[in-house]
Amino acid sequence: MATLRTNILGIEFENPFLLASAPPTALVESIDKAFEMGWGGAVLKTITPDDLEMIEASPRYTIMKEKGRVIGLQNIELLSHKSVQYWVDGIKYLKEKHPTKVIIASIMSPVDRMAWHELVLRLNETPVDAYELNFSCPHGMPEKGIGMAIGTTTEISTLITGWVKDVATKPVFVKLTPNVTDITKIAKAVERANADGFAAINTVQGFMGVNLDTLEPNLNIDGLSTYGGCSGEIVKPIGFKCVAQLRQCSDLPILGMGGITNWQDAAQYIALGSDAVQICTEVMINGYGIINGLKSGLLNYLEEKGMNDISELKDIAISKITTHENLNKKYHLHPEINKEVCVKCGKCVNICSESEHQALSKDDCQIKLNKDNCVGCSLCSHVCPKEAIKMCN
Repeated sequence: MATLRTNILGIEFENPFLLASAPPTALVESIDKAFEMGWGGAVLKTITPDDLEMIEASPRYTIMKEKGRVIGLQNIELLSHKSVQYWVDGIKYLKEKHPTKVIIASIMSPVDRMAWHELVLRLNETPVDAYELNFSCPHGMPEKGIGMAIGTTTEISTLITGWVKDVATKPVFVKLTPNVTDITKIAKAVERANADGFAAINTVQGFMGVNLDTLEPNLNIDGLSTYGGCSGEIVKPIGFKCVAQLRQCSDLPILGMGGITNWQDAAQYIALGSDAVQICTEVMINGYGIINGLKSGLLNYLEEKGMNDISELKDIAISKITTHENLNKKYHLHPEINKEVCVKCGKCVNICSESEHQALSKDDCQIKLNKDNCVGCSLCSHVCPKEAIKMCN
């Protein structure tokens, strides 16, 4: 029988599903509840030195919906408001009660060697399993010269990773930002500084739009707004890309995240190189209880594929991702129309005509293909409302 157990850097995970560092991991009692419900681990909401000022705005969230379903969240939430001592005590309590669960301490500090050392040395006193360096928060913190302000520069990222590695007694993951031109440059830099692994991605900096009735921002704080971290299903393609790029440039373990809403998303992250996955927004929308479907779905999938554990799924898609230059330009597909399903609405004809190629036509209520004009782009198959078009050799 398949198992969801896995081992990363000597850390035993009973399953690969972790709560990401965010509001769902802001309180010890909340994490306790999540562990009782079956989560494999949790990354604590980012711990900072006690003297780092954080004043929250209200409101701090807005959403994007599609057909009544939340597909995106913008937040300007800051970091943990709890003291370092709260987390020292909390980690000890959680580990004593849940010894098989993985606890990772997300940490952030100003660009000061002693401040990072003091924070890590305090947490070294706990049975925490690993550290996650938050170099990637895209709002509030960059203005203070930390968060994403660190993770967008190779020099500072390297410097702080080295500082932490000097004193950390547990593995160190660096949480990377997608808000860079090339995430692999930062990854390679922190790997040279002896980072043990990566966590990717943090939220994508964005803006959720304007209310056209009031002409004010959707995230409205007394008439004003700001750019924030966007998460949820809308950022999944960016997360997929970043994790794949990290795997192509490094063999270090990856904790993948970004838009995971179900077990299928998690399986794709693992196939693209993730050793385990983290989830935040879907938990904020639907609660800790989603863990049951995540675990059963992934386990059933592994068994159907004849795989013993996620190590057999990991990295399996990476060899199939290459540069545009290396793609086979002689490989051409053409649309094949299922006449029994097609309702002759003509949408494919209009779209093909208006998107350059004019390979499809409608004559006597029949959709016809001119292969000489068809470049095999596949757009027609994607816009067909009845899914009556397949791309074939």
